[in-house]
Amino acid sequence: MQSVLQSTTGLGPTPVHPSNLDGKVAIVTGGALGIGFEVSRALANAGCRVIMVNRKEEQGDDAISTIKSESPNAQVEWKGCDLGSLKEVREVFSDLRNSLNRLDYLVLSAGINTNQYGLDADGIDRHFGVNFLGHFYAVNQLWPLLRKTDKVLGGKPRVVFEASEMHRGAPKNVHFASLEEINDENLGPTELYARTKLALILFAKYGLAGKVIKENGDGIIAVSVHPGAVNTAMQQQWKDAYPGITGKLLTWAMLAFGRDVEQGSYSALWALTSPKIEEENMNGWYFNDPDTPGKESAQASDEKLGTALFDLSERIIKEKVGEDALVDWKECA
Repeated sequence: MQSVLQSTTGLGPTPVHPSNLDGKVAIVTGGALGIGFEVSRALANAGCRVIMVNRKEEQGDDAISTIKSESPNAQVEWKGCDLGSLKEVREVFSDLRNSLNRLDYLVLSAGINTNQYGLDADGIDRHFGVNFLGHFYAVNQLWPLLRKTDKVLGGKPRVVFEASEMHRGAPKNVHFASLEEINDENLGPTELYARTKLALILFAKYGLAGKVIKENGDGIIAVSVHPGAVNTAMQQQWKDAYPGITGKLLTWAMLAFGRDVEQGSYSALWALTSPKIEEENMNGWYFNDPDTPGKESAQASDEKLGTALFDLSERIIKEKVGEDALVDWKECA
């Protein structure tokens, strides 16, 4: 519906089509499907080397085939990783850190939609594990490469998180104090999902821009974006989250009135390539649409909550993977 409105009335997000990205390198989690695929496609068609990270190999094969049909010389690859397994995250992303010479763009787009409570491979609420903690750990593993691109190669790396306006639906009693709090099976599907989107905004704003980047004096930019309600396969998960007529109606509404996936990619593409973010010192910001700063909830503006989230994330990763699991945030590849 929104794609039709855009074409007939000019309403909808401002289109973003990157160009002249030869020599740049990007990693896109969830890059072979949905919004992540559209980000991968746009970057690859602009000359950027793109590594897509997804769970399913057939998704990667299809994505590469589609992009190559449009740009035969596109540099596009696929890596398999289950973000719900911290040990697998360490293996895959440390290998990428060691094999790549640079990293200009890191897009964290993988995830599961609103769905029933369940545990991932590490015994962590699967929404939190896949949508947030796996991404936190991936960023940590890649940080030395991002710092090298900044400090040694003179690049201006950017990290973009696909958050959501649904962060406003996070439980009001969130403290990010313990794994026991995270594994609260009494939370509903929307609360579980919304909490992860709150976490992504807090991590970009307070964990990276407000802590790591500030303390290191890094030239890296980290922001979060809202893609809009987008017509992707993930919308089918409303049926699993709310069995019966409610889930069917929610799925229908999202598919009927949501943006198409290309439109859903514009916020991230703008955040990756717009000079305005650096020129106007917008590091850590949350954007609703291209060039449209969002108005976060009170929780998403709580620095103490951001600090608690960062500390809890590091504690859980060390508990699940080992005391040596984390790369020093000051390390440079």
